[in-house]
Amino acid sequence: MRASINRPPTPDAEEDPPQKELSLREIINIKLIESGEKEKLMELLRERLIECGWRDEMKALCRAYARKKGRKNVTVDDLVQVITPEGRASVPDSVKAELLQRIRSFLVSSSL
Repeated sequence: MRASINRPPTPDAEEDPPQKELSLREIINIKLIESGEKEKLMELLRERLIECGWRDEMKALCRAYARKKGRKNVTVDDLVQVITPEGRASVPDSVKAELLQRIRSFLVSSSL
């Protein structure tokens, strides 16, 4: 390692950077992406949320917020910040349970 008074030490070219150990959540996410299962789960979630009316509910909340604040005074970031907690809390338990079951089945079949 070379050091300087004004800057932190610079690693030498021969030294390998430390390997970050992946968390279980990160490993599962990688496996879901590699297998294509994540995309299938996302599509299933979209379908279920549309079927149960959740999407229309969120659209109505966004429109109401935009009317309240004035259409010109609302940004996408504002909407996301205001609507996200409500949206997450209002996802039906049946949809959550179905997705969780599909993820568990995937984990069993991929022996993780």
